[in-house]
Amino acid sequence: MKQVEIKGIIPPVVTPMNPADESVNIPELRNQIERQIAAGAHGIFPFGTNGEAYILSMKEKEEILEATVDQVKGRIPVYAGTGCISTRDTVYLSKRAEEMGADALSIITPSFAAASQKELYDHYCEIARHVNIPIVLYNIPARTGNKLLPETVAKLARDVDVIMGAKDSSGDLDNLKAYIELTRDAGKDFAVLAGNDGNILPCLKAGGAGGVAGRANLWPRTIASIYDYFVSGDLEKAQKAQDSIVALQRVFKFGNPNTIIKKGVAMMGYPVGDCRRPFNYLCDEGIEELKKVLEETKDLG
Repeated sequence: MKQVEIKGIIPPVVTPMNPADESVNIPELRNQIERQIAAGAHGIFPFGTNGEAYILSMKEKEEILEATVDQVKGRIPVYAGTGCISTRDTVYLSKRAEEMGADALSIITPSFAAASQKELYDHYCEIARHVNIPIVLYNIPARTGNKLLPETVAKLARDVDVIMGAKDSSGDLDNLKAYIELTRDAGKDFAVLAGNDGNILPCLKAGGAGGVAGRANLWPRTIASIYDYFVSGDLEKAQKAQDSIVALQRVFKFGNPNTIIKKGVAMMGYPVGDCRRPFNYLCDEGIEELKKVLEETKDLG
């Protein structure tokens, strides 16, 4: 298996789109990747939730991954979001991602139809048979309707060599901690990542490995510093950095978080466009609140 140290702040980079036709803007994607690397990101994650994986075609995902791998050039690991609804499609995209040079796979649970824990376990086992790079499980039940229980994560960690980590975006800190506790005896360095930006430092303190942080699209250096300060032993500065990103929470009541984050990136002067329709609306009150937050946090970079 390819050796990848799963750790740190891994931005799920936004997918820039051209306003005229919502096509993917590859040159600006490259610019956003460079921006993240320059700010100290520890990995890069194309077509995650903040990268609008749910609305991209297979062909677009391949084009995005090709550009990402080429732009990164091995400087940091590339995590490809290859989870699809069916096992068959996930196997296909995971194999393609490995062939194209991804360093690891982030595989979201299937969505729409309800899945039992046995079906989820079998799904991940089957995908793992076809690849030889690390897999990071991805739990986000509010979006998929399927919760990956801590006991299932622990069993997959023990039973499947290439399953090397899990990202928990449930927002439930107890669930995140259970992922960490129940995988300690997996017989390998199993990495648990926070999928909610407010849980990055609590995850690290509990023994986790870092976070996949959507707000890094807005404040890459500040969010990368949460991890860097933690590993250097400066918990006071790590906590200060963690606390400094809370303000954005005020805006989330007005709309979809990844829609808000992408609009924020555009307001900062980057031509990333809107999220692909229909998921692109933010009311006037939300726009004004987002402007206030960005003004208040200008010193975060």
